[in-house]
Order: sequence, then C-alpha cells, then structure tokens
Amino acid sequence: MIQLSGVSKEYRVGPVKVTALADVSFGIEKGEFTVLAGPSGSGKTTLLRLLYRDEMPTEGEIRVAGYDVTRLRRSKIPQLRRAIGVVFQDAKLLPGRTVYENVAFVLRVLGAPRREMTARVMQVLKAVGLSARAQALPAQLSLGEQQRAALARALVKEPALLLADEPTGNLDEAIAEEILDLLKEIWSRGTTILLATHRATLADQLKRRTLVLHRGRLLKDED
Repeated sequence: MIQLSGVSKEYRVGPVKVTALADVSFGIEKGEFTVLAGPSGSGKTTLLRLLYRDEMPTEGEIRVAGYDVTRLRRSKIPQLRRAIGVVFQDAKLLPGRTVYENVAFVLRVLGAPRREMTARVMQVLKAVGLSARAQALPAQLSLGEQQRAALARALVKEPALLLADEPTGNLDEAIAEEILDLLKEIWSRGTTILLATHRATLADQLKRRTLVLHRGRLLKDED
C-alpha cells in the first residue's frame, strides 16, 4: 500500500537549507494499522503530505496505492487522492455548511449521482455516530463531533488508505479514546491506516507497529 525508498525532503528558508526528512525508507502492507510517532517538528506532517502528493521529495521514490507518486503526472493526482482519505488535527470543516453538506461535498466533487450521494452520506454519518447531527453547523458541534464529521468526510469516498495527522491532538482523553476506537473499527473493515502522533503514550496504547521519526530520520520500526 505504501513504499518509501531513500526519501529526503529539504526546504530553503532564505539562504539556509532545512532538512525535513533524511533518507527515510519503509513499507506498509494493505490492511495494516501503523503509528507514525515523533515530537513536533520531526517530519511527520511532511511525510504525510508527500504521500498524497501535496509535496514532492527532494530525493527518493514513493509508491502509494499502486501509484508511483514521484513520477505521477499532475493530471493523475486527483486519481491518487480518491484512494486516500486525510484527517487533520483541526477538523477543517466548511463553517457555513452543515455536517451533511460537508460530507456530501466530497461526493459532489467526484460527480456522484444525488440519490447515491444521499444514501452514502447518511450511511457514513451513522457509522461515526452523527446521523442525528446531519443538519448541524460545525460551530454547533463539540470538538469530538467535529472530528467525527471530519472522519466521515474522509471515509465517504471509501478510500483504501486513511492518513490521520494528530486526529486526537485537540481532544481531552475521554473523547480521544472514542476517536481511537472509531479508527480501530474503520481498520477492522479493511482500511489501511497511518496515524501520526507526537504522543508516545498513544502509540503504546494502540499496541500497533510504530515508526519513530526524530529530526527527519527514521529511528525505529517496531511492532
């Protein structure tokens, strides 16, 4: 599902060259639930952005869901992104649209028929426990509900791969636990998940394979 070979990413800040990732290599099989751990600034978000082609590596090769990401033509990027769902620490919901409309927006962009759209949106809202909040605006939701809505939006297109970038970072412990339980349920249905977190305790709690980044380097790959 994911294969990185000798991936490095450098940025220029004025005359200074900053290394975000340095010679990172690993593979993730279809159906795995993997944790990407490391402190803030270790390169986790940069790595995720490389996977859905929001950034290009300075060196190395990346394959995701059968696509050679580093050689992918710009016109093919939407096809890659249809196979990937992305959830951020900030839910990034459209503030003027209801929960239903936020989730349906993805299918509308993909050109799904209206009848299919309605059924699919309500199905995924039920799966994340938000069917009763379909007509609520983001400001009327708790932080936990906002993150559930963001998960629904990522899942509505039935992605093969879910990338979760600090999805529990803004939540208290009890609500974070609910989101993790939901992620485990999604994984049990066959979705490959890569969860980025700076919380070492969360990686220990999940008891999943953990990739540890530090200053852009892969320090550990442990089950």
